[in-house]
Amino acid sequence: MADTAIALHGVTFGYDGVEAVREISFGVRCGEIVGIIGPNGSGKSTLVRLISGVRRPWRGRIEILGRPLAAYRPRQLGHLVAVVPQESAISFPFSVSEVVLFGRSPHLGGFGFESERDLAVARQAMERTQTAELAHRPILELSGGERQRVMLARALAQEPSILLLDEPSAFLDLRHRVELYDLLSDLQQGGMTIVTVLHDLNLAALYCQRLVLLHRGRVAQVGSPAEVMT
Repeated sequence: MADTAIALHGVTFGYDGVEAVREISFGVRCGEIVGIIGPNGSGKSTLVRLISGVRRPWRGRIEILGRPLAAYRPRQLGHLVAVVPQESAISFPFSVSEVVLFGRSPHLGGFGFESERDLAVARQAMERTQTAELAHRPILELSGGERQRVMLARALAQEPSILLLDEPSAFLDLRHRVELYDLLSDLQQGGMTIVTVLHDLNLAALYCQRLVLLHRGRVAQVGSPAEVMT
């Protein structure tokens, strides 16, 4: 369907021969915030890796904007989908501005040089995530919460249609959690599709249009926060 951003059909995947998620089927409509909730070990992070294309399903299929995920080249997918991981995997002391500019990689020309527009988009992403004042600091010197905001800025610099977040507020204090989800709400109102893993059910109820509840690697329920939480 044209109004479906993400569709999973009978998706099964695991590690070392052991299933982590099984027969997962649900859709995400364009322009909505969908929260993925469930106990630890229920497959939430695995689901983000599958939707982002980092992992390939053992069985079933995933579609992005009506097209099989496997049909996208990495650069094409980078134009559409951005990911904010639970933890930064960066181990080199890049500056914050350099890390955010990495988000422009899918848009760079053949020589790989940033244009004035690339720099402007990166600056705007840092301003929206309150990381502009950190621009020249090495990312390895930042707190966990600051790094998380930088990872969000990098994702926004991609200018994606779909944003995937794996527990983005894990290292944030309450004020920054609310500010983060206020920003996500603004992005959603601007047309972005957002899928976020979260443990805070209060935030889930306030900001998500629908929730996907996972239990032991299966979809237990899909619906509005009121439907899923009662």
